Formats: sequence, C-alpha cells, structure tokens
Amino acid sequence: NLGPVSMELSPPPPGLEEEYKSLFSTRSLLFLQELISTFDEEVDQVLQLRISRKAHLDLTADLPSFLESTTHIRRDPLWRVLPVPPRLQRRHVDIGDLAPCDTQRFVKALQSSAQGLQVDFDDGNCPTYYNQIKGLHNVFKAVHNQFPNLPHISHAPVLMLRPRAWNMVEHNLMVAGKEAPGPLFDFGLLMFHCGKTLFENKSGPFFYLSKVESFMEARLWNNIFVWTQHKLGLPLGSIKATVLIENILAAFEMEEILYELRDHSAGLNCGIWDYSASFVNKFGHRQDFLLPDRSKYVNMEKRFLRSYMDLLVQTCHRRGALATGGMAALLLPPDPLSDPHSTVLATVTRLKLLEIKAGVDGFMVYDLSLIEPMQKLFKLHTEGDNQLHQLRHDVTVTPEDLLSMPLGGVTLYGLKYNIAVGVLFVNAWLSGKGHFFYRGQVEDSATAEISRSQVWQWIRHQTQLEDDSRVVSRRLVTELIMELTMELKALCHSVRAEQRLHTAADMFLEVVLKRDFPEFITTYLIQDHTFLSSQHTEQMETQNTDLPQAKL
Repeated sequence: NLGPVSMELSPPPPGLEEEYKSLFSTRSLLFLQELISTFDEEVDQVLQLRISRKAHLDLTADLPSFLESTTHIRRDPLWRVLPVPPRLQRRHVDIGDLAPCDTQRFVKALQSSAQGLQVDFDDGNCPTYYNQIKGLHNVFKAVHNQFPNLPHISHAPVLMLRPRAWNMVEHNLMVAGKEAPGPLFDFGLLMFHCGKTLFENKSGPFFYLSKVESFMEARLWNNIFVWTQHKLGLPLGSIKATVLIENILAAFEMEEILYELRDHSAGLNCGIWDYSASFVNKFGHRQDFLLPDRSKYVNMEKRFLRSYMDLLVQTCHRRGALATGGMAALLLPPDPLSDPHSTVLATVTRLKLLEIKAGVDGFMVYDLSLIEPMQKLFKLHTEGDNQLHQLRHDVTVTPEDLLSMPLGGVTLYGLKYNIAVGVLFVNAWLSGKGHFFYRGQVEDSATAEISRSQVWQWIRHQTQLEDDSRVVSRRLVTELIMELTMELKALCHSVRAEQRLHTAADMFLEVVLKRDFPEFITTYLIQDHTFLSSQHTEQMETQNTDLPQAKL
C-alpha cells in the first residue's frame, strides 16, 4: 500500500521478473497511483456519456449531426493547432499493428526505413499481463538504446505509442479498490519511463488515441497531457497525439476534437473497419443501417467512407493538422517475380493512391516489404514533406453523405469469411496473440470487430443470401461455424490447440447471438472468465501459436 490511496499490483508473470522490477519502482507506482486517482472519475464519466448518447439515439431514433453548441468553433476561421515537431512533419509510411511484445518484429521495424512505427498496445495486441509488461519493457529498451545494433532513438523511425482504448481495463492493478483503466496504465508507464528521454531527443512523446467518440473524450486526454507534463517537468505541448476517428459519432466532431487538443495535436487518422463497425454499434438494430457484405460492397470508394476521408483531410488541413490514412493489411508474397506478388502490389498501390489523391499526409502498412514501394508512390505523386497545402476547397460533406449506407446484399463467401475472421481472432486471443494471418493478409481486432458486427446484424435482420436465398439464422451460422472448425482442426498440432479452437468457436457464436449488441469484442473478451483463465496457461506460449500461419 502506498500513500493515502491503496494500490494492489499482481506479482510478475513467470519469466518477466526483471522487466517487472525495472517498470514498477516505488516512484513509478506513486506516479501511476496519482495519475489514476486524479482521472479515474472522469474516465467513468466519459464512458457513462457514451451509454447515455446511445440510449438517446435508441429512444428517439435520431441521427447524429454536426453539433449546434459548437458552431462557433467550426465557424471561427482563425484557430490552428500548434505546428508539429520536425520529426512528425514527414511521415509518409508508418508500420501499423506493431505489438511491441513481439521483440523480433519490433526490432526489425526499428531497423527499417519506415518513418514511423505504430507501437500498438491496442488493436494489434492481446493485452495479457505478460504482453503488456514485455511490450512496455521493449519500448523502454528501444528509447534508452538498450537493443544492440539499432539506430539511436533520435534516428530510428519515430515511435507513435498507442495505449489501450477507454473501454479496456487492467485487471492486474487495483487503485482504491477498482481495476485501473487500461489506457492510463499504459500511458502512465510509457510517460514515466520514456517521456523525458523522447523529448530530449526531439523524438516524442507521441501517441495514437484509439476509439475516441466525442470532443469530451479529447478534452479528457488533453487534461491528462497537461497534468502529466506538469508532473514530469516537461513544457506544455511536448506531448503530441493523433486521434483515430474510428466512430461515426466522432466523424461529426472532428473540428471540436482538434480544437480540444490544439496544443497537443498531431492530427487525425482514418481507418475503414472500426469505423464501419461503429455503424452497427450505434444503429445496427435499425433496418436502414444494414451494412452489406464487406468483402464485396464496402471499400473506401463508397460514398459514406469517401466522404469521411475527404472531410477528415479538409478539417485537418484547414487547421494546420496532419491527416493520415488507414493500414494496408495485405501481405506481399515472397517471390517478387511471381504473379501473386504483382497482383498484391497493384491492389495496394491502387487503394493507397486513392488516399494520396484525397490529400493524406501518410498512411500505414503492415508488411515491411511494402515500405519502400509506398514511399516511392508518395514521392511520385506529392511534393514536399506533407500535403498540408491541399485544403480541399472542393469538398462539402453533409450528414447524409456520412450516413448513406452502400447498396448490396450478403454472399455466402462473405458470411463464411466474417465467421472465420471472428473465430480465429478469439482463438488468437486465447493463445495470447493480438493478430493473425489469414488468406494473405493480417487480421486484428478491427477486422474481428467488423466481422462479428456484420454476422450479428445479418442474423438480427434475417438477411437473405444472394447465392441461394437462404436466410442468415442461428442455425445457418452454427452449421458454418462447425464446418469451419472441422476444416481448421486438421491444422491443429495438439489436443490443447483443438480444445482452444472449439472454445473460440463457442465464444464467437455466443457474441453474435446476444440479444443486445456487445459494444466491443475486446471488452467482451477481457471480461470473460475463459480468456482470463487462459492467460495463466498460455503465458509461456505467447510467441508460439499452434495453427500454421502460412496454411491459413
């Protein structure tokens, strides 16, 4: 127990005793305790605000629009965000979904020619205690130049640290009798151990903020930044953060979000799958918001996504902030002379060129082999460090543009694909992994989120398949899950792996059949007894999963 507020921290996961000791000193624990006690109540308030907004939308059948109460902020042409430091001005290609607990990939990324790394404690990471401590310690080592043969932190790709989102808790830390908010645990330890060093090396501290739904949440983050800088003796505005606009409600508050963070803003980011899933989250029970098969009918060229990207670029550039695009999840086949290699490269190039033409200042790739071709693409089609001069005066986005669902139905292929991604994601989490590879691309919690959202929504609306007029029902989904499990069972190398796959299939079915839509699949999983108990048995397996990746 420390000071007037009690604090309980679980003992270290087996094998990480030294890392644990260096992260949790008396001083860092006191800092964490103070940070969490200061903001705990406000974290609860923003989560309650989410619930009340959702209830209001459900009770009134209202649709979101641009806020009347903040018209003055949008109409004032003069305010700007503070200019970002030199190291953030040219970030054409970042590596995305980089779970820092995967030491080998983390080190490779630090040696790469990428301009930035999304150091991900969120979507691409499974937040077991083992992974959080290993990941935090790896960031500590990178910042303090403790990895051999790596560039100095001031010359390595810039670290964009992504703590967990507001919906996540850290079960292993109790402050004043309550589990700690996951993002404060991650942010607090990263700032305490790395903030000053990053600042002194003009390389941070820079963050990505996930799942922000309103300007009130941006205001809370801003307050946290101001408090932390003061506590650690850093100048105001040292911390810079990019907010991911991955929610339809946040799309109507982009200017207000930038305004709240104007001293600390590194811009806004747009991604396709979490954003699309948020439509089901907020309006999924309404027939008008039936989202068609994503494998066939949902892409960045559709009106609702195209409008969102255009509005994001226009909003950012108007205020002097950077706008970044999503992540290319496709993996390049190894043989550069093969047809599949050319096909994948052509697909990624086409999609990323759309973003460049829309005016983005950078985007992410998962595969390290895509860094150089994508940097060349930027060089070819843009001039200078960024595209801040692209003010997009040609764009006028209305609420109707943002809320127009694409036309289309559901295919058997799309239903099977969504089921496979959902089941395999739960299976990956039960093995301590935050992402996996399937059919030539990386899948993480964002694709799992859209996959299970669509299956839930198609069951809810008894949607017919385009192929044969069968209705998406509990029975059909159960049959397809059993079929998939039989196929994947052949790839399992042990009884344990087989049992885990069956458990994942059962858990996925449970989620898609719930009467009320569970808000986030990750929240559902971290509160589930099966996942929590799996952490103890899987800790030593975290770097080793039983399903052969290539075959998937």
